[in-house]
Amino acid sequence: MNSGTITIDALVKAPIDTVWRAYTEPAHITQWNFASDDWCCPWAENDLRVGGVYQARMEAKDKSFGFDFEAVYNEVKPGERLVYTIGDGRRVQTDFTPEGDGVRVTTVFEAEDTHPVEMQRDGWRAILDSFKRYAETL
Repeated sequence: MNSGTITIDALVKAPIDTVWRAYTEPAHITQWNFASDDWCCPWAENDLRVGGVYQARMEAKDKSFGFDFEAVYNEVKPGERLVYTIGDGRRVQTDFTPEGDGVRVTTVFEAEDTHPVEMQRDGWRAILDSFKRYAETL
């Protein structure tokens, strides 16, 4: 079903507690969970426990297109790691590793077969970059 794994990462210049809260709390998720300024995340819900569900709506600001993202947590280690399975069965792992005066956020996800790997990497990278910019303002 998948075309291998893709890894993206960013060094976020903020304390681990700030990075973790920004990444996991719905009020923060809605501020960064989109790949470009013409998109938004109107709502997010996050039951941060093994078996808990993460949901977020991502849509174009002009309402021309949008989708709901949903996943179920397989592993939750606060301040360290999140592992979840997306609705289509692909797994995603995100690690939070203190590094210097910041936190290295590394996400490894299983690619899907519909879109080119480069497109998937660029999309997830853009969202992670949006997260980095937001978290560094807190």
